Order: sequence, then structure tokens, then C-alpha cells
Amino acid sequence: MRVTSSMYYGSLYGSNNSKLNEKLFDVNKQIASGLKIQYASDDVAAFTETMRLDNEITTLGQVKKSTESGYKISNQSDVILNDFEDSMNRFRTLLVQAANDTNSNTSRDAIAAELRGLEKHLKNLSNTSINGQYLFSGSAVDIKPIDDDGVYHGNDVSMNSFLGSNSQQQYNLTGADLFLGEEILVRREITTNTLQVLNEPSSTSATVTKSNTISEFMGSSPSGNHYFYLRGTASDGTAIKEQILMTNAETIDALLNKIGNAFGNTSNLDIVNVSLNQTGQIVIKDKLTGSSKLDFHLVGATDFSNSGLANVDDIDDLDTGNTDYDTASTVPSLYIKEFVKSPYTSAVAGGTINDAILYDRTEFTQEGATLSSNVPQIVKEDNSFAVDSTRLHEVFSGITYDIDGNYVDGLDGKVLELEGVTIDGATSYDASVNLLDGGSTFTINGTDYDILNVDGTQTVAGDVTYRQLMDIINIAATGTPSAGNFHDTAKNASLVGGTYLTYDGKINFEDTLNVTTGASIAIYDSNSDDFTADASISTFNTNNALTVRDPKTDFFTTIDEMITAVENYKNHPDSSSGDIRNIGIQNAISMMDDLQDHVFRSHSMVGAQSNTLSNSLERIELLEISTMTLRSSVIDTDLAEASLELTQLTNNYEAMLSTVGRVSKLSLVNYL
Repeated sequence: MRVTSSMYYGSLYGSNNSKLNEKLFDVNKQIASGLKIQYASDDVAAFTETMRLDNEITTLGQVKKSTESGYKISNQSDVILNDFEDSMNRFRTLLVQAANDTNSNTSRDAIAAELRGLEKHLKNLSNTSINGQYLFSGSAVDIKPIDDDGVYHGNDVSMNSFLGSNSQQQYNLTGADLFLGEEILVRREITTNTLQVLNEPSSTSATVTKSNTISEFMGSSPSGNHYFYLRGTASDGTAIKEQILMTNAETIDALLNKIGNAFGNTSNLDIVNVSLNQTGQIVIKDKLTGSSKLDFHLVGATDFSNSGLANVDDIDDLDTGNTDYDTASTVPSLYIKEFVKSPYTSAVAGGTINDAILYDRTEFTQEGATLSSNVPQIVKEDNSFAVDSTRLHEVFSGITYDIDGNYVDGLDGKVLELEGVTIDGATSYDASVNLLDGGSTFTINGTDYDILNVDGTQTVAGDVTYRQLMDIINIAATGTPSAGNFHDTAKNASLVGGTYLTYDGKINFEDTLNVTTGASIAIYDSNSDDFTADASISTFNTNNALTVRDPKTDFFTTIDEMITAVENYKNHPDSSSGDIRNIGIQNAISMMDDLQDHVFRSHSMVGAQSNTLSNSLERIELLEISTMTLRSSVIDTDLAEASLELTQLTNNYEAMLSTVGRVSKLSLVNYL
């Protein structure tokens, strides 16, 4: 075959020119776009790696945005809590200043005014918001957490920043934790509120001490015996009811020891510490941490007629007409010693029973349209507050369970008495809740109801819930006539009144028809007054000892109680004036110490959150840079390399054109 110039030209120029042009185009395109490839077909492996890195960069961007947002909230919470703690430090300083007895009432009024200002400032700090979102409302960021009364309206839901696959970090501090949180290492402490002095005629103004004899304290009994009636609740939620016999010669210290024994103390184990403070009041400190159940009531009785009046089975048989011991010339036949006083109204028919005798047979406190109880319903197992679905046996005392924790016995045959006046203010009611393993019932003014489950079956004692109990209270207090069955009657009652558990586990009733309700409510164990029967299975509103320390925090309620102590000029609990149940300035200082510890711990948690988010943000930024660098190495054009390749290809192309040109000029003459 003869090779012609045309064939040579076509082979040299046509083939090489196409390839070089393609390479030159690709290099120019890479330089112009800055990318090695434009389409998956350009380089499948590079395209796949780029898509994977793009996805990772997008994820890191989302994580960074989430972390930055969370960090802003956490960091701002940190700043607010710094101001919070400064205000609390000032608050404590003022309390210490107010406790000084050299202060006049005018000085204490000035201190109280500044404390009220600090309280307002603390509420304002609690309601801090960023971009319209409240810091301490939990996930309910659009709800103002603290109202003017100091009540929390947010929730307990934490919010988390996404830090990567299966990794999250909480960034908010909920008001439920800050204002209502629980410190499980705190030991509950309670105190009586009457000032105790010796009743010996020559020492009527002397404060009692633990070395004084019972006769010095109560007066010398002709029979030599004195009787003390103790009721309350132990650390584990077990109800206590006990008559304590003391003799003339025994000391107050012996009485304190017997009280301790009633709460579970033994020769080898102390469950509680029982002591006297400097004003002669009995103080009981729980040795068990994290329990809010400890409760106490005590009344003493001495019979000077030697006729056995002080030794009774039913505490109502004590004559409450003589409650003061003034001088030896006016010694009553029966002397009653009060340890705890309250402003509560007696639920006993006729209202004649004195505070000294009353414990749990008292009416709820009325304020406007609301009736409020004062005893939180606390679940024995975990110290949490009861909710609507909580079953009574989870809170009540004297219950037995099987090995799996299921209710066995303890409620069968128990009766809760419910009495008072309906919302019209004129119609009285008398009701009873009969807890029965065979099916519980409710009786009011002669009308009987079966307590029913949702499915219409009768509820056995172990399954009765607080919602059902509150429905019963609502039916009674509203005076709702029978609608044929328990459910329908309860539904009708809810149209004119509501009974509910508050955030701190207390039962409240609200009259929805009247601005000021005419209703009254008292609910208690039917055996409350009988000291030959078991202790009350539960209490709802009691004339009990005051709480000084407790694992559960109620920030603004405690703050208000502290300020009230200063406004009442009370260094110690004192039922003789002002707010009868106020804890006093000295106890307020201890309560402030607990509040500060609680806020410090909360602040520490916020600080740890901020540090974690900050460290995570730094890590994400490094990963983002690293990933972008790696992506660049895969997809971005190396301009120096591409320029060098372009120069080389250009030279090759020019050389090819030169060769083609020279070949084109050849003719047959050149080969002859």
C-alpha cells in the first residue's frame, strides 16, 4: 500500500489534534472553574468522594449552628446566675443584719423593704429572655416562668444541642430544676413554734432546757404522771401515733429520747435527732437524706385533780378549756401544754377543739375562691409529689406489698372522713370514703356511690387514685346532686368547681362560680382521735411542726417566708404574734444557705454545659476546616499544576502544528 502525504497528514494532525484539543479544553475549564471535574462522568471516584465530603460539611454546619445557638442560651444563663448569686449574697447579709437584736423595728422595716426589692429583682432575673425566648421556662420558651406571686409556670423539659451522631448536650436550665429542684443530700428539719418556759411558779419566765424535770415544765402532778400525745410521720412515710408516759422526776431530755424512739431511734441507730433550741422549742432533724416525709405534732396533759383526766384513749376527751398555766393559785384541774399552734379552723363538730389537740382534723385555708391544704402528698418510693394518676397506697401509710412491690393490704376497711360546707356557704355535708378490697365506695349525706374506673368497673382499694379522691372532694364541696353514678356526678361537679394537685403536691379546691367561695373542706382519717387505733393512713391539712430544711426546693415561697420573718420582727418561730407559722430570722438564714447551695449546684451544671458546648464548637470548627481542606484536595484545581500542564500541552500543540506544516510542504521532488 502506498503512503501518501494525505494519509500522513490525516494520521498526524487528525488524531493528535483532537486529543490535544480535548486536553487543552479540560485544563482551561479546570483553571476557569477551579474544579477538577464538573460531572460524575468526568471522574466517578472523585465525584463520589466529593459528595460524601459535601454531606459531611453540611452536617457539620448544622451541628455548628445548633451548638452555637445552645451555647448562647447556656452562656447567657451563666451570666444571669452570676447576678442571681450576687443578689442572694446581699439577701443573706441583710438577714444576718436583721437577726441582730440591737436593730429597732424601724431598722428591720428598712431591711425588709430592701429584701422585697431584692425579691423583685430575682423575679426579673428569672424572667430573662433572649430573642423572645425565656431562659428558664424549660421547653415552654414563650411562657413567662415566674408570675408576680413567685409561682413557676414553665415545664421541666430540657432542650439539647445536636453534637453529632448519637451525641447531644443539654443547654438550658429549667425553672423546675432551678426554682423547684430537689437536693437529695439535704436532711429535713422541722421545729415546733411555741415558746416553752418552765411552769414552776418561781420560774415562769425561764426557758426550758433538756435538764429540767417534767414537774418543772408541766407542774408537779399529784399522781406523779404526765401524758404526751405524739402524732406525725417518720422518715420512711410511716405514720406515728403514740401516748408517752412521763413522771415528775424524769427530765425533758428523757422526753426527747422517747420522741426519738417513736420515730425509730434505737440504742444502736439514730433515725432522727431530737433536741431543744435556745427558746425551748423541739427541733427534729432527719438523719435520712432526701426524704420530705418527716412530720410532728405533740401535746402534753397533766391532771392536777388526780382523777385520771390526762390519761385518755380518745384525745377529744381532754378538757381544752384550760390551756394556760399562770400561777400556782390558779392551777386548773387539767393542764394542756401546747407545742404547735396554727390558725386553722377545727373540723370537729362545734369547732371547740383547741389547736393543742388538733392535728389533721383542720379545714383547708380559704383565700378568695380557693381552698388550700398544707400537706404535700409525697410518694414513699421516690419522694416525688403525687399526681392525678398516683394511687393512694403509693403515698398512704401502713401498706404491705409483695416481693414484686405490688399492693397487698393496708387500705381495706379504712375510712376517710370528709366534711364542710358547700360553695353556697349554707349547706353542710358529711361524707366518707370507704376503701375496700372488694370495691370502694363513697357516701355523702345518705347517698351512696360506687367509685368507678374509666371502664365502669368498681375500683378496689389498691387502685383508687388521687384523681378519684379529688373528684369525690369536688362533688362534696360543690354540693352537686347525684346524676345516677359516680362518673356523671363528678362531671357535673367539674362545671362549677375544680379540685387539683398543685405543683408542690397539695390538694386545692377552686370555686369557679364565686369570687369568694362559701365552701369549706376537711378530710382526715376516721381514727384520727383514737389513740387505741392505728395511726392515720394519711394527712391532708395539719397543725404540724414548721419546716426549716427540706430536700425539695420552692425558691420564691421560701424567699417570701424569709422576708415575712423580718417584717414580723421574729428571730425564732413564735406563735404569739404575727404570722403564727413563720420560721423566724435565724431559721431563715439556714434556709438561705440551702437555697444558695442549690443555686450554686445549678450554676455549676450550667457552667459544665457551657464548657462542653464551647469545646464541642471548637472541635466542630476544626473538623469543618479539615473536611473542607480534604474536599478541596479532591475536587479543587491545583492552579500551579494546571498552569504547568497547560504550558506543556500548548507547547506540544504548537510542535504538532509545526510538524504538520513542514510535512504539508513536502512533494515528490523531495524524495527523488
